[in-house]
Amino acid sequence: MKVHLPVRKAILKRRTYEAPAEGRKGKMRLDFNENTSGCSDAARKAIARLSTKELAMYPEYERPTEAIAKYFDVHTDEITLTNGGDDALRVFVDTFVEPGSHILICEPTFPMYRYYGEIAGVPVTALRYNEAMEFPVAEALKALRARPRVFFLANPNNPTGTFVSKEVVRKLLQAATHTAVVLDEAYSDFSGWSGVSWIRQHPNLFIAKTFSKAVGLAGLRLGAVIAGRDSLTMVRRALPPYPVNAAALAASVAAIKERKTITRYVSDVKRLRGWFAGQLQKRGARIFPSAGNFVLADFGVDTAPVFRHLEKVGILIRERRDIGAGFARITIGTETELKKLLRELPGTFRSSADE
Repeated sequence: MKVHLPVRKAILKRRTYEAPAEGRKGKMRLDFNENTSGCSDAARKAIARLSTKELAMYPEYERPTEAIAKYFDVHTDEITLTNGGDDALRVFVDTFVEPGSHILICEPTFPMYRYYGEIAGVPVTALRYNEAMEFPVAEALKALRARPRVFFLANPNNPTGTFVSKEVVRKLLQAATHTAVVLDEAYSDFSGWSGVSWIRQHPNLFIAKTFSKAVGLAGLRLGAVIAGRDSLTMVRRALPPYPVNAAALAASVAAIKERKTITRYVSDVKRLRGWFAGQLQKRGARIFPSAGNFVLADFGVDTAPVFRHLEKVGILIRERRDIGAGFARITIGTETELKKLLRELPGTFRSSADE
């Protein structure tokens, strides 16, 4: 029997997104912007308390949603939970994008924005951060006149660390009269500003949240979409009925109730971020201002042997050759981890800025 599966052209044109996440156990993982300190003990204990019967049943969302809504200072009808931050992003393409429309992004950035647009089979208009990794405000305002269905803006941006000021965000929202503006706030805990308080003023504003970074629950996959009530009603229509598992719900509620562990981790990242950037700059690396739990470094050319050495000794950082030779994104781990990394790095680098 011959079978021909009618696969969509958009799928045939693209390759599978392969996250380089395997073989990392037991290594010093400064490559994925994870919370290397680990989640709170309260979160771990909450998972352990789940009974066999609770694990056998579909979870209930009302009480966990109330707790998480309170944490973000919104009403329960202004937030919906998702299976990780990635699903919090996909739902906007499912809700707003149609054949003949397009989405807007600014690269380099989180690759899932382009990924979801390409799966949907629509054009992806990509602006560029400049050589100083500054956001192109004028170009973005102009691009919004073409009425993209969705504008994805990571704030702070991954991998550049760029923070777009609230004044610029307001200008973008005012210009996006026919566009869903999605602020991906995966790293907002480390920047000191969030657009959540604006959702009632701007019906075109949607906030994507994740519990994978500051809260340290990447292994449980919990995200959220926050928006004005009427706008969020449309998004909810594109979501499945049970998107979040019981363990993620229990752990997240326990983590935000205890909260001290989150606060301590964010404080440590902010303290170490500046110190670590300074240490790299002393060695000749070019460092870009970061408002996330990572830094983007330009070590210059001829650094491939350095990256290979680090991996050989069990230290993982994220090479970003797509940005330029010698570029790498490094997670702000613990002080002990960062000092170990510095010991393994060369004493000086030849920065590409000197070429």
